[in-house]
Amino acid sequence: MALGILAQAEADALFVMDKRRTDDTVRRFPDRGGSLIIPLTSTDLRETFSLDLRRGRIRIAKTTYQNRARSVVILARLDLGGAPHRNPDGVEMGSPHLHLYREGFGDKYAYPLPSDFSDPSDAWTTLQEFMRYCHIVEPPKIQRGLFP
Repeated sequence: MALGILAQAEADALFVMDKRRTDDTVRRFPDRGGSLIIPLTSTDLRETFSLDLRRGRIRIAKTTYQNRARSVVILARLDLGGAPHRNPDGVEMGSPHLHLYREGFGDKYAYPLPSDFSDPSDAWTTLQEFMRYCHIVEPPKIQRGLFP
């Protein structure tokens, strides 16, 4: 699917749509080098989404949380503990930063972390805040790991 496949209004509507877990499976928060893809659905069951969690293999602080729609459209991606990001317009964003869908660019633009996130050094708390930020009103059941 191309980067700009969705009009901005459609992507914005998908982003603010309330989302819920698809089942009651208890999943384990990924440890070093691990990843997890959790299926989600809209509360009216008409749209599918996913919540992706990835942890760095060498740098445990490197963490990515991502909310996707329709399998491939990244609506939001939060990068913690990684390298700075250079936007297509040349502006550099330090870490942490938040990528949001932008028509014609997909997730290529990063923005400073909004005030919705209290302590990006706490991966577990930041995950809870990211789920709220992405309108996941019935979050998946995730068991906290040894290195959250």
